[in-house]
Amino acid sequence: MFTGCVEFDLLLPQDSRSLKAKRSYVRPIVASLRKYEVAVAEVGDQEVHGRTTIGVAAVAGDHRHVAELLDACEHHVAGRPEVELLSARRRVFGPEDE
Repeated sequence: MFTGCVEFDLLLPQDSRSLKAKRSYVRPIVASLRKYEVAVAEVGDQEVHGRTTIGVAAVAGDHRHVAELLDACEHHVAGRPEVELLSARRRVFGPEDE
């Protein structure tokens, strides 16, 4: 079994200066990532206006499939015109990892 995770650091538009406006950007991104059958949540910068960190986790039987899922999620987030992807930090764990 292989597990992988990626954290997306996102810059939100200028009009997301309230938490309500911020959630109007974050919720659709989180919902759209779920179509890849991964676990996804806002995991950081929850009280910071204009920024967010979204985490994605995937589990599969082989390393390649986990990498493909995380690649698809990263491509999806990077292609969203309303946000700017500042960074993506990724880790994959396999059976030999503790």
